[in-house]
Amino acid sequence: MPIDRTSALNFVNVLHEALPYLQKFQGSTVVIKYGGNAMVDETLKASFARDIVLLKTVGFNPVVVHGGGPQIGELLTKLNIESRFEGGMRVTTSETMDVVEMVLGGLVNKEIVNLINQAGGEAFGITGKDGHTIQARQLKVTRKTPDLEKSEIIDIGHVGEVEKVDTRLIKLMAEGGYIPVVAPIGVGSDGASYNINADLVAGKLAEVLGAEKLILLTNISGLQDKDGQVLTGLTTEQVDALIADGTIHGGMLPKIQCALDAIHNGVNSAHIIDGRVAHATLLEIFSDEGVGTLISNQVEGL
Repeated sequence: MPIDRTSALNFVNVLHEALPYLQKFQGSTVVIKYGGNAMVDETLKASFARDIVLLKTVGFNPVVVHGGGPQIGELLTKLNIESRFEGGMRVTTSETMDVVEMVLGGLVNKEIVNLINQAGGEAFGITGKDGHTIQARQLKVTRKTPDLEKSEIIDIGHVGEVEKVDTRLIKLMAEGGYIPVVAPIGVGSDGASYNINADLVAGKLAEVLGAEKLILLTNISGLQDKDGQVLTGLTTEQVDALIADGTIHGGMLPKIQCALDAIHNGVNSAHIIDGRVAHATLLEIFSDEGVGTLISNQVEGL
């Protein structure tokens, strides 16, 4: 069979483009928040798993943190358990928390572990409760009263925020050749379980692990300007200016703030990438153009 020289040359060019990134980031920890379309589309799920295995194979230490909101909502509906939201967050009763643990700690976590293992890796799934990895406290939500002069505290149940992270178990897995897959469930000082936003857990893990990169997979092409163009190679100061002028607003603000917090606390770069693109993680790390928005305290480039 004759060699397709064009395809072969393209393949070599790809390897050459990836080489400096492979050299620079060898041995680095990369924390990846996995969610959105990438978690429900079968083709994207398979490509994500292969990406993670490849990262581990070439010397990176990937740590996966996953969400599962749609899957939780689907099971709650099947069980006829009402879902109610306050400030964009699901009010989580003890009954709802049981479902959250079943979905995140069981169904979703083990599916991701299996996908990575089937792709040739060795994944190990945990929740933040295992080994007291994620110690949590209840998240307090306030709401303005009708007279706009006072605020009231809204009890949203078992919704938490990260109080402390113990990295020993995750480091032990990574050093043993395993790929940690973490469900964002924390444990309180009283032993209660708390559902925590997966972006926030990924950001905190990236900080305490001293990660080179925090990667947040989303259902958008990245941070966009007012004309819809994707912005990348941004410094934290430039992002602050985009928040101030209203370019960044609404639902994107919490994700951007998570990225900024991680960078301010030692993570070298944060990436908000399009999880609808096959192999988005590899394209963002190993190519010059990437598939999303890179934020750091440095000028874009190596």
